[in-house]
Amino acid sequence: MKKRDDGNEKLFAFLCYLVSIVGVVIVLATKSERKEYSIYHAKQGFVLFILEIIALIISSIFSIMPILGPLMNVILWLMVTLLWVIGMINSLSEKKTPLPVIGSYAKNLKF
Repeated sequence: MKKRDDGNEKLFAFLCYLVSIVGVVIVLATKSERKEYSIYHAKQGFVLFILEIIALIISSIFSIMPILGPLMNVILWLMVTLLWVIGMINSLSEKKTPLPVIGSYAKNLKF
């Protein structure tokens, strides 16, 4: 039975990245049933969601620039996508490794 609980925790941790803020809300709504592992990834997923919003705002500003804008948008979204994939891999590998650059901000969150 313990193996199934660990699988559920891995699934909930993965959902924090796959469906972004929806997964975070699901984990937090069932916080009393969750272990530290999925809550850790909910915090990481929440910080990543905030970064996605910031990237969207920056991307809309860059879209005004004719040549530099599209290049900056591609670089920005590649970085966000890379963090997203790293988070997914960490959650499925059962690692509690902070995401590069933004992971340290999640430690300060009190959920």
